[in-house]
Amino acid sequence: MIDIQNIFLKDVELSFILEIISRTLMMFLIILIVLRLSGRRGVRQLTLFEVAIILAMGSAAGDPMFQEDIPILYGFIVLFSIILFYKFITWLTQKNRFFNELMEGKPMCVVKNGMFEVKKESDSDFSQMEFFAELRNQSIEHLGQVRVALLEVDGTMSVLYYPDEEVKYGLPLFPDDQYKITSLEDGGPFACLFCGNVKSTLESCKDRCDRCGKREWAHAINSRRIG
Repeated sequence: MIDIQNIFLKDVELSFILEIISRTLMMFLIILIVLRLSGRRGVRQLTLFEVAIILAMGSAAGDPMFQEDIPILYGFIVLFSIILFYKFITWLTQKNRFFNELMEGKPMCVVKNGMFEVKKESDSDFSQMEFFAELRNQSIEHLGQVRVALLEVDGTMSVLYYPDEEVKYGLPLFPDDQYKITSLEDGGPFACLFCGNVKSTLESCKDRCDRCGKREWAHAINSRRIG
């Protein structure tokens, strides 16, 4: 039988519980001070390097909170060292473009001239559905509305749109309009379901896309942006 009391209250001392509370409050205040020293003004999308820094800070702050054999001073020294390292790396990335790209990566072109730039599954760690969702969040109905879309290093999407008079036919991004055709009776144009390549006519529903090699098509649309 499971001994609940032993699991939750084994060798618990009230005095140490009070010490844990005081340690936690002190470490929390130290973390706030250290974050202010880092120069960050708020929370936004984080780069991989910044995520690694935060994980390291969390690990350094956690142990002194409940381990009585680790003094608070040790945690403070670790946190201060992390911030010095963060400041140095930040300075280095500002001075050296190659190092900047090495640490934070480069923006990735997702859409260019109304078509996906990711032509093969191995070209990106992101799925097509993730790109669809990001573009829909920008109120984009189809790829023909987009001149360029970049996935930034912090995970945000930057988009340049075609003017209304230049909107072209493109692959629909919303499920109600994006479905695989099984007949050519309704006529074209047609958009490749994978890369967004648009063709005015097809010989069959199984024609190979001359851009990505896929054989699935949807009806392309050319509606203008709303809003």
